[in-house]
Amino acid sequence: MNTDEKTIIVINDDGTEQAMDILFTFEDDTFKKSYVLYINPEDESGEVFVSSYTPEGELESITDEKEWEMIEEVFNAFIIKHEEGHDHDHDHDHDHDHDHDHDHDHHHDHDHDHDHSHEH
Repeated sequence: MNTDEKTIIVINDDGTEQAMDILFTFEDDTFKKSYVLYINPEDESGEVFVSSYTPEGELESITDEKEWEMIEEVFNAFIIKHEEGHDHDHDHDHDHDHDHDHDHDHHHDHDHDHDHSHEH
């Protein structure tokens, strides 16, 4: 498989070929594998498929739960990065002040509970 291409050919269960649009590919040092994430351009659900692939370009199924967890993390990071690159407002909304306020409220509640139990 040529990773420069934007599409890959997947063989369906019935033996027909299906051209898939590649979202991105990446390599993982832990599993020593290359992975490709792709979608079926004709599928309106937008389901994302993931396969590992060999140096020869053979697609392989992913069966290891730990591999799936790692891939989900990479995919989530890709989505966030992808969104921020296209939408600066999104990046602005995602500032740390909100998180700080949340922590502050939580801390305040904690003190309140403490005072309450002290009076009690």
